[in-house]
Formats: sequence, structure tokens, C-alpha cells
Amino acid sequence: MSEAIFITGTPCTGKTTVSERLASKLGCRLIKINDLAIENDFVLGIDDEKGYKVIDIPKLNEKVAEIISDSDELLIFEGHLAHLCDGADKVIVLRVRPEILRSRLEGRNYSESKIRENLEAEAMGVCTVEAYDIYGEEISEIDVSDLTVDGIVDGLSGIISGEKTYPVGEVDFMDWLISNS
Repeated sequence: MSEAIFITGTPCTGKTTVSERLASKLGCRLIKINDLAIENDFVLGIDDEKGYKVIDIPKLNEKVAEIISDSDELLIFEGHLAHLCDGADKVIVLRVRPEILRSRLEGRNYSESKIRENLEAEAMGVCTVEAYDIYGEEISEIDVSDLTVDGIVDGLSGIISGEKTYPVGEVDFMDWLISNS
């Protein structure tokens, strides 16, 4: 029987870096949700206004379910859409203070409008809210702003093993939104 861990969060919160290190540490399979969507032709098009790929979430969800049912190992699904899929045993949302996130997004040459959209999403906890709507209290939310990659990996390992808890609602960046609106 497999166990599926979904690691999600706003772009540039460290999902890919941390998931790669975690999968290596645990010796498990890592599935990158964005790559899975592209490889399986689940891209419906490009949003004209915002410039991002529009993904067929129901088809992605079916593929994720298929991978989980065909596996008997620990699986880590990584990506900002992971929490929109069913089948997770644990969902972990990585959060980063907006001022740190801004510099990371700028480093990827995001447009100012895309930066603003992602900062607002992070401040409002959009990924957490969406994950909570599907999984309820079964999700973990961890502020990784001041943690090293190894520190984050240790925290995630603790969540997976059940030794650590990071309950929803303890991360709050709404002050940033209020002071920057």
C-alpha cells in the first residue's frame, strides 16, 4: 500500500528544492505535478491575461489517482496544484513571508503583476484555504521563511512520520496585505 504526500504552496516557496532533497533522504519517488500535467497533455491553453498554463484539474486528478493506486511505495507529489488533487495521506503547505517571496519571484523575472498576484495569494493563504477545503484538518502548514533547506526537510520528515505537527492557522501574513494594499 502506498502513501501519498502532497507538498504545495505559492510559487517560489521552495517546494521543488525541498521535495527533491526529501525524496532523496527518504528514498522515495518524487512526482512533479507540473511536469505530469505537461507530459500527459493536460494543458488546456494559456491564460491570455496572466500568461500561465491552464491545467485540466479533473484529468490531472485522475492521473494522480492512477499513480497512487498502481504504487506500493511512498510517493511525494510536488507542485502548487498538488493540493487540488485527491488521494493524499498528508498535505503540506509551504509558506514564506511575502517580503522574502518578492525577492525570489523577482529573481525568476516574474512580471510585476504576477509578483503582486502571488504575494497577495501568499498573504491570504490561498493554497492553505484550497487544501483545507478538500482535506480539512489533515493538512500541515509550515512557515519556512527562516529555515534552511535541511531544517525544512527535517520538519517535513517529522510530519510524514507523525512526530511533528504544524497545524493550519498558525501562519498569518495578513498584516503584509493590509500594509501593502
